[in-house]
Amino acid sequence: MNVVPIGPIHPILKEPLRIKLLVEGENVKGAEIDMGYVHRGIERIMEGKHYLKCIHLSERVCGICSYIHTQSFAECIENMCDIEVPEKAKYLRVITCELERIHSHLIAAAVYNLTIEHETLGIWMLNVRESIMDLLELITGNRVNMGFNVVGGVRLDLNKEILDTLHKKIDEFEEDVKNIIEAFETGPLIGMRSKHIGKIGYKEIMKTRAAGPVARASGIPESDWRLRHETYKALNFKPDWRNEGDNYARMMVRHDEVLTSVELIRRALEHYAESSGIVRNKAEIRATEGEWYNEAHRGEVYYKIAITDGGLIKRIIIRTPTVMNLEAYKYMIKDCPTIADAVATYTSIDPCVSCTERTIQLKDLNTGKLSDYKI
Repeated sequence: MNVVPIGPIHPILKEPLRIKLLVEGENVKGAEIDMGYVHRGIERIMEGKHYLKCIHLSERVCGICSYIHTQSFAECIENMCDIEVPEKAKYLRVITCELERIHSHLIAAAVYNLTIEHETLGIWMLNVRESIMDLLELITGNRVNMGFNVVGGVRLDLNKEILDTLHKKIDEFEEDVKNIIEAFETGPLIGMRSKHIGKIGYKEIMKTRAAGPVARASGIPESDWRLRHETYKALNFKPDWRNEGDNYARMMVRHDEVLTSVELIRRALEHYAESSGIVRNKAEIRATEGEWYNEAHRGEVYYKIAITDGGLIKRIIIRTPTVMNLEAYKYMIKDCPTIADAVATYTSIDPCVSCTERTIQLKDLNTGKLSDYKI
């Protein structure tokens, strides 16, 4: 048994992480994952700060899925303090969140295609993604850290010009992305490098508590937290899922979700047009604590917050899906015949290291003993 090290700095890694592949020849038998190269401790930084500052900091948990973190932070406090959110704001959140989900899935798919040496399809996806980034900028004023959500609603309403552009660009994007999906489905290279590679079954998914498209590609549609969200219930949301549990299924679930997001945006625009009034209510904060779940683009994101009467954050826990999906990866690679397949399988889970590495350890200066920081 030999060890093939990948990372922490490596061309296939978007962020620093060390993977030690255990191999016999080219056959991958297992893996060890070392983390801790992007330590930040965001939860600890938030303590004692006003929630208005912390909602901006939550948007820095991840660059690709920054929006869903501010939405989850805001919805957690709104639920805790019984703050009513205007109908228009609820549908604006869906529109913006689903646009971000599209651009996140397209990045994941593009990186996967580049990993299996299909550069044409990878660059094509990144090019189509730009139209979605333009729409996010049109709605919020920014392409990444958008600062759009506030406790009680959203910052800005849409005018007729923006609405007309949204309808037009979404129609154009849908045609482009359908062509991309067809190319992926029918490509012989993609099938050879993706089907029956990196398989993981229902039992292993449940054991590792894997989330998002990783879980839904192995036959667990109920893993999608949008099924439990009241606004998505009003939009008759139905999750996308498959049973194969391999690299191909994980990428196809994301492709299917892109088209589902397009349809959700159209429905949300219809509901938005039927709504009237403001997009933001005054937030009255009281000392309390609570928790909230949302479906981030990689899976379940969880916020637990304790807050004071003055709006200061006493404690906060943020849990993101990559930590569970990395555990599932250890089962996937047992079905990888080559090192190259293990690398592609790692990419297929769409890992986010910056999302995951926010924990800190406390060191006793007298004894040198390390302990995890906990609420």
